[in-house]
Amino acid sequence: TETSLLPTAYRGGGHLTLRYKSVMDAQSEIRRFTICSPKCGAVLLYYYIRSEDRRDSVLKMSAGDALHLQRGPAPRQHGTSQRVKCMAYVEFRNVKKIYKSGEVDIPALNGADFIIEKGEFCVVVGASGAGKTTILNILGGMDSLTSGSVFLDGKEISAYNRKQLTEYRRYEIGFVFQFYNLVQNLTALENVELATQLTKDPLDPAEVLTQVGLKDRLKNFPAQLSGGEQQRVAIARALAKNPKLLLCDEPTGALDYQTGKSVLSLLYDTCRKAGMTVVVITHNSALTAMADRVITVKSGKIENMYLNSNRVDISEIEW
Repeated sequence: TETSLLPTAYRGGGHLTLRYKSVMDAQSEIRRFTICSPKCGAVLLYYYIRSEDRRDSVLKMSAGDALHLQRGPAPRQHGTSQRVKCMAYVEFRNVKKIYKSGEVDIPALNGADFIIEKGEFCVVVGASGAGKTTILNILGGMDSLTSGSVFLDGKEISAYNRKQLTEYRRYEIGFVFQFYNLVQNLTALENVELATQLTKDPLDPAEVLTQVGLKDRLKNFPAQLSGGEQQRVAIARALAKNPKLLLCDEPTGALDYQTGKSVLSLLYDTCRKAGMTVVVITHNSALTAMADRVITVKSGKIENMYLNSNRVDISEIEW
């Protein structure tokens, strides 16, 4: 009888598997469901039935294929209804960011909602001024939000204080910037070693540089490296921290066409081999073809979000 809830409740399509466990007491029945979906992964939900009035629950789909369980109207003595949400790896919930310039309010984000699952290669695309970098700065703990909530791996980072944000940036986030931001008087190896001294469980700097193709450039200074090689050092520096999330702000913006392709290929291979979640901010819509998830930003809002069912290898993309 419980599976009869699904045909009317789940409208996202695809195959579903339902496992169910029931716990009884004198007054109520609590049924634990595990719903497995290719869109949302395994989700634990609780279906609650009052024995005296048998009120049903309603299961529905929300934006981004996140599942919600909304209990029906509760008896008066139990107060207001509650909601249990499927927690994605990264979640933005109605995020707003307003900058002030004197008396003028400048909205950078206006109710942004999206999710990113663990291990995905996500491309956030939009025109200049759409709010892409604001999203990255908030997700990276470099900027605060005006209202809303941001979650990473089940933790609400938008509620962190300054000390917690410092630790968050230090231990959980890897940054790759458009213009590399390398320390000019340190070698490639020393630049990566510097980052590993700031984290708890770093990877071996020389090994990571070898993995990004710079085995013979360990002792070179940034001025002795090409733009593509400097960006590879920047990527190695971020990866060596062993972060939960790798954030890349226009990583190919300062590179030529072929070098940009090799850097993007490196980022995607890293995502696949290490199981790392990678978020790339770009204005180049051609790059959406290589992503697992695409988020389109326009005028501070999420215009579109979808999973890419026909991903194209970077070698096949032209722009």
